[in-house]
Amino acid sequence: MFQLRSLGFSARLGITLLCFVFVMGFAASAGHLFYHDHKRDERPGLTVDDVEGVYHGIRSRAPLLVALEANHPETLPAEDRQRLISWLTGTKVTQEYDNLDLGENAPAEIITRNCISCHSRSSTDEVAKKLPLEFLDDIRAVSVSRDIQPNSIEIVTASTHTHALSLATLSIALIFLLVCTRFKGGAIGMIIFVNGFGLLADIAGWWLTRSNPDFAKLIIAGGACYFISSLLMLLLIMMDLWMPVKTKKS
Repeated sequence: MFQLRSLGFSARLGITLLCFVFVMGFAASAGHLFYHDHKRDERPGLTVDDVEGVYHGIRSRAPLLVALEANHPETLPAEDRQRLISWLTGTKVTQEYDNLDLGENAPAEIITRNCISCHSRSSTDEVAKKLPLEFLDDIRAVSVSRDIQPNSIEIVTASTHTHALSLATLSIALIFLLVCTRFKGGAIGMIIFVNGFGLLADIAGWWLTRSNPDFAKLIIAGGACYFISSLLMLLLIMMDLWMPVKTKKS
């Protein structure tokens, strides 16, 4: 059976360089995913919500707004409650939070007067302590209502067409090279299985998540399986290309 290691130096070097290009492509793909989608849920960091936002959409009201409309806290003056509700339903939540022109009617001042005594990291109220409102970052986490529209079915269809054909072709090429290495056995079979399963789970998850947001986790798990198994195949291929051949003792 043909073995990669039997190729000449130039051929092995060329395949190695192409493997490095594949690695660069995977890194660029991960970077694109982060930079393109990490703010999809209007909060920092790439999370499950970002993936859910891409394929299912997210519609939720700001937790702080929900609490205010539920008459929490009961001691909050009616005029201050209305000011906070107007602020949270406006379009400049961050900008207006500590607006000096509003003086004591600024949201920051109202929250400091009425909420910080309980909602602080040093509070004795164990429930309120878990939801601090001391800093702007704390406020951002609970003050944004989200109405995120998913990618259209046309975009998901086009993306499926592109990724299914190109990534499946890439996987078949990597698998062919892998079976031409010295590495055999069940572990290699498992890597190939995980690669195929991961790609299927990732792409199928795009469509399943449109109807059920819980499948966003399937996209993440499938993508991780595909990414890791592909890198393992590339690593094994490059190792085989340059590891010395064991000579049989006469």
